[in-house]
Amino acid sequence: MPLDSPTQVLAIRHAETDWNRAQRIQGHTDIGLSELGAAQARLLGQALSELPVAAIYASDLLRAQQTAQAVAAAQVHQQANPLRLDPQLRERSFGCFEGLTWEQIKARWPSQSEQWRRRDADFGAEGGETLADFYQRSVAALTRIASRHPGQTIVIVTHGGVLDCLYRAATGLSLQAPRTWTLGHAAINRLLYTQSGFSLVGWHDASHLESLLQG
Repeated sequence: MPLDSPTQVLAIRHAETDWNRAQRIQGHTDIGLSELGAAQARLLGQALSELPVAAIYASDLLRAQQTAQAVAAAQVHQQANPLRLDPQLRERSFGCFEGLTWEQIKARWPSQSEQWRRRDADFGAEGGETLADFYQRSVAALTRIASRHPGQTIVIVTHGGVLDCLYRAATGLSLQAPRTWTLGHAAINRLLYTQSGFSLVGWHDASHLESLLQG
């Protein structure tokens, strides 16, 4: 396959956890899927089951692993789809902020919470990553993975922060630009990758999850 053939990337945020519902910061804290999240992952797997997926990559954190395992288990073309875990696809490390809600962080560290809210690229909570370092790690990992699969379709199951970085890389938006796009759990985001970088095809396809909203 020519190296300039585009890679089709299906980039997916893990399904919901109880901490997501409680609006607690997860970061590298290893939380599994909630009951609703497990249902979201099953529906995601069904939605992607017949696609000719060359490989499935996932963050090694449990919530991403479990989501990716549901996708892998539903694949019709079983011969092609080993699940590959990559720690570089992890969410941003939030250090001392992890396990807390935004309101708790704001109350304990008002100055630091304001730096975080402003998307200060050089800010990182104690024990965590700066936004600039996180962006560099995320985009480098996504580029490395996508470049392995010219002309193929791959699935990448990761985290909201990583997808935020990917959207910015694909659209040329700065780290400080306000977010106007959705980072939905188990929604499908479609991009192309070539040697020129990522380009956006479609974002936040959650049509496969509609039965959960109806129920």
